[in-house]
Amino acid sequence: MTVLGIDPGIAIVGYALLKVNKDQILTLRYGVIKTQKEELPGRIKKINSALQDIIHEFKPSQASIEKIYFNKNTKTAIDVAEVRGSIILTAMNHNISVFDYTPLQVKQAIAGYGKASKHQIQEMVKIILRLKETPCPDDAADALACALCHIHSKKFHDLVRNQA
Repeated sequence: MTVLGIDPGIAIVGYALLKVNKDQILTLRYGVIKTQKEELPGRIKKINSALQDIIHEFKPSQASIEKIYFNKNTKTAIDVAEVRGSIILTAMNHNISVFDYTPLQVKQAIAGYGKASKHQIQEMVKIILRLKETPCPDDAADALACALCHIHSKKFHDLVRNQA
């Protein structure tokens, strides 16, 4: 199973691809999609195009997308929600199962603490995936964390389903 983790944004979208081989998690690639200062439709188009290239190369079967959480800037929240919707549609159009997790769920799954700092998440991701360097920028680390959250959540749900 290959999982595409996504940390949605307007200027920067973090992405990560993790492959599960039995009990081993392999890091295939992680990084960011950056957009220029242009109108939102142009940014969405660039993100969509880059994601399609990633999907065609790695053929993930599942996507884990972080839910947005904003408490101050409504305009930014709406723009990120539009980008997130586009990302979900891109995944669905490629027959990829989509799962979403709140930032709290991701932080709890990775660091065991829902208010973990960005630095703590980056360091835990580095340790869990046995990376040589701390994943940067934090958007890419968040995408890795989101993918890991899904992998661990799926294992748990599969175990519970098999016990029933």
